[in-house]
Amino acid sequence: MHTIKIGGVPEHFNLPWHLTIEEEAYLTNDIQLEWTDFPGGTGAMCEALRNKDIDIAIILTEGIVKDIIAGNPSKIVQTYIQSPLIWGIHVGYDSTYTAIDDLKNTAAAISRYGSGSHLMAYVHAQNNGWDTSSLQFEVIKNLDGAVKALTDGSADYFMWEHYTTKPLVDNKTFRRIADCPTPWPCFVIAVREEILNTKKDQVKTILEIINNTTPDFKQISSIDKTLAHRYDQQIEDIRSWLKLTEWSQSLITKEKLQEIQDQLFKLNIIDKTVDSEKLIHKM
Repeated sequence: MHTIKIGGVPEHFNLPWHLTIEEEAYLTNDIQLEWTDFPGGTGAMCEALRNKDIDIAIILTEGIVKDIIAGNPSKIVQTYIQSPLIWGIHVGYDSTYTAIDDLKNTAAAISRYGSGSHLMAYVHAQNNGWDTSSLQFEVIKNLDGAVKALTDGSADYFMWEHYTTKPLVDNKTFRRIADCPTPWPCFVIAVREEILNTKKDQVKTILEIINNTTPDFKQISSIDKTLAHRYDQQIEDIRSWLKLTEWSQSLITKEKLQEIQDQLFKLNIIDKTVDSEKLIHKM
């Protein structure tokens, strides 16, 4: 039996992984796939890959690209979600901020430096013509930390996935001012190089199993009800999310990776670009 540790955010995107684990699809192929939730998001997963706490991460594209360039010994083996991530831009419900322009020169709550919430604050600032060198950040670790920071005023706004934060908008903890979609496929599958070298066949099997599940995921009977129940969502929100979300079974293109690098370099998030071949591993 080969034990492989995998991690991802505790969000609806990753239900296909949980279903296949629960069905023992990996066990029947002599693989013990152990899932860990990362409420802290991409920054926490990058650290876990570096520390060998996990072998595989279902991770935001921009975050792992940045971290591989910075020395993370991992490679992207596949796109997981082809569609953009819709980042909601939130303020505390009682905040005086009502428009995007109000947020200029205020403090963004981020889960940690190098996280998606950190990197997308730069993308959002650039989209609005702000000086990205003057951005201010408050590290809040996770969604609970964001609730505290926006409520007590230690941070002014918070960017997180639209539907994950929707219950907090519904219960009047947050107000959503706008949305900011990523200009690239949002989630990829990254694997530590050591695992690619020692357990490549097992990684290929894992990808085959998940890729047999995701094309028909939306057609699973009552999947909207299952998602709504498991992730504490309104069913109409889940149905909207399903319409917007497209899974992938292929590797992100070198051209798209170059576009992402160029954007990150322009924002001074990375200090160099590399040959996109160095970011990927073809299975």
